[in-house]
Amino acid sequence: MAQATLPAIGTFCWPELATTDLKAAQAFYGDLLGWRAREVPSSMGNYAIFSLGDRQAAGLCAQGEEQLKHGVPPNWLSYVSVTSADATAAKARELGAQILAGPFDVMEEGRMAVIQDPAGAVFAIWQPRNHKGASAYMEPGAFCWTELATTDAQAAQAFYPQIFGWTAKPPSDPAMPYFEWVLEGTHFGGMMEITEHWGPAWKEIPSHWMIYFMVKDVDERTAQAQALGATIRVPPRDIPKVGRFAVIADPQGAVFSLFQGTL
Repeated sequence: MAQATLPAIGTFCWPELATTDLKAAQAFYGDLLGWRAREVPSSMGNYAIFSLGDRQAAGLCAQGEEQLKHGVPPNWLSYVSVTSADATAAKARELGAQILAGPFDVMEEGRMAVIQDPAGAVFAIWQPRNHKGASAYMEPGAFCWTELATTDAQAAQAFYPQIFGWTAKPPSDPAMPYFEWVLEGTHFGGMMEITEHWGPAWKEIPSHWMIYFMVKDVDERTAQAQALGATIRVPPRDIPKVGRFAVIADPQGAVFSLFQGTL
């Protein structure tokens, strides 16, 4: 997997946490990933920027009333940088997606929309103006990979290439049906289908995008996350020839992954 350079149009440019407890999230991710939070003016209500040193790593906002009303747990939302939020949203709608919010302006920072793909996975698009996206990437404490788990991999292979120009690189090992998303030679994300191998309740798992944060030691950071009140969904395990990962739900319930290795 080759390292990408962000923010490139058509690739993931910004991870954003929506949570029910802003102060608790600031404390948890500060301890776990070394972030510090700074509140900023926003047309979206309470908003903070997580920084890694002097570089921006992610966003933080209060969970919206609509999500709370429908029982949506705290969650990480991944943004894809686009040239035109309006044109991309219109194309996504033509291809069977639902536009959950927008397109709308976020002050002078950019223009965005929130989209649910035909299989149900939710993501956002970002047309950058003043805010270009994350300036911390592919290093310990920063996001490094974004992965689609879907109930319909064939539909995803038809949908995402048409709106972003991505190519789905097929798996090299048929025993591990994992696709990689590629744009102009850059590998920046992955995809796998939700199947019976996910466990007895696999049919109840919705399509979703998963954010990965790079760390120096997955086992040590996973133990720290648990000590801070997180739930370990998948204990640390190896990815052959790539690295090691774990899946974690933070104390409020937002799910993310930790990764140690080379992408």
